[in-house]
Amino acid sequence: MKRLIETIRNIFKIEELRKRILYTILIILIYRFGSFVVIPGVDPNQLSALQRSSEGGLLGLLNMFSGGAFGNASIFALGIMPYITASIIIQLLGMAVPYFQRLQKEGESGRKKLNQIMRYLTVLIVVVQAPGYIKNVLVQLPKTAVTPFDGVHDPSLFFWISSVVLLIAGTLFIMWLGEKITDKGIGNGISLIIMIGIIARLPGAFAAECGTRLNEGGTGLLILVIELIVLFFVMVGTIALVQGTRKIPVQYAKRVVGNRQYGGVRQYIPLKVNAAGVMPIIFAQAIMFLPITIAGFSQSESLTGFASAFTNINGFWYNLVFFLMIIAFTYFYTAVTMNTNQMAEDIKKNGGFIPGVKPGKKTAEYLDSIMSRITLPGSIFLGIVAIMPAIVASLMNVTTGFSHFYGGTSLLILVGVVLDTLQQIESHLLMHHYDGLTKTGRIKGRVGRM
Repeated sequence: MKRLIETIRNIFKIEELRKRILYTILIILIYRFGSFVVIPGVDPNQLSALQRSSEGGLLGLLNMFSGGAFGNASIFALGIMPYITASIIIQLLGMAVPYFQRLQKEGESGRKKLNQIMRYLTVLIVVVQAPGYIKNVLVQLPKTAVTPFDGVHDPSLFFWISSVVLLIAGTLFIMWLGEKITDKGIGNGISLIIMIGIIARLPGAFAAECGTRLNEGGTGLLILVIELIVLFFVMVGTIALVQGTRKIPVQYAKRVVGNRQYGGVRQYIPLKVNAAGVMPIIFAQAIMFLPITIAGFSQSESLTGFASAFTNINGFWYNLVFFLMIIAFTYFYTAVTMNTNQMAEDIKKNGGFIPGVKPGKKTAEYLDSIMSRITLPGSIFLGIVAIMPAIVASLMNVTTGFSHFYGGTSLLILVGVVLDTLQQIESHLLMHHYDGLTKTGRIKGRVGRM
């Protein structure tokens, strides 16, 4: 405790770090305030039905990532997810389209062009998603015989147009807030906003779970303690997954340039156990939502029955296919992002070699075999983390809202962003010759950022 108090004092002694933290807190407060600003024309007193419909399934996930704004019919209802969807599309295009590959290699100018394209794509995605969300609001709000849409004062064409414009502006404003946190705050703004949205749902979900267990008496209290212990071990395992690496030794030969000597030392290449990060879960989850669409548009009873077997997010077949797809996507995404041929070429150009392995093609094959070996346990554990909400919901009957925090995208984002934020703070402390946040070693960030 004494060390923690001393560390907090050191943080506020550094003027730049203090300003960045306070600025970040201010931006977060603005974001949370906007989550409760209801779309004009919607009666805020009639939102209970919409909030109940946003407690489970796909809508529950969207509501969690938006920090409850989805269920509040807020101007921030669509949150930052359209931007995340656009960034995923840009990443996929960067793997297949030469134009985007060139932009990725052009440095700062290419990054600016990609960001501009990403913004336009975000607007396009919101334009597509916003009418569907407004339609859902009109369907979920209570109706009476006298007033078809009692929760909306005047569902006219003007209401539709103004609501779509506000939802677009809300998403773009959240993007701007995230960029401000990255530039003037403690960094990694988009991911931090997503994390804040997830954390905002945690107290309510935990309170609901506690209320359910306490109503069951002594047995319920024991089950609650077991749930918290399981959550602790799942979180520890997720931290190990995010930080896990395999170090490959690289020996550099001595070189003499002029009067200076270079090389002659051994360094290590850290290969991540989970080099794909959270992307395999996002890809697999996007595909697993297709049966819901098929069931909605199909008139065939057999096809609808087949699709309905994969719409139960706690069902066996849904989670088995989900688990296998995550393993497959982990290998795919790792193979795309980790270019072992380029790594081998860079080692060779810098006069290095892996002891016992010939430079060039043999080095690339060796690195590829190592990546395949360490990716397997990483992908299996990633799949377990992804289906953990269904496991705890089935075995321990955990409420839907609280079960989301046991795994899936939410837990990986929470762990990754917290580690990144602590790493940012620690780097400022060490730069100003203060002790870091840990007694020994350094805090490792996650694999990649949103």
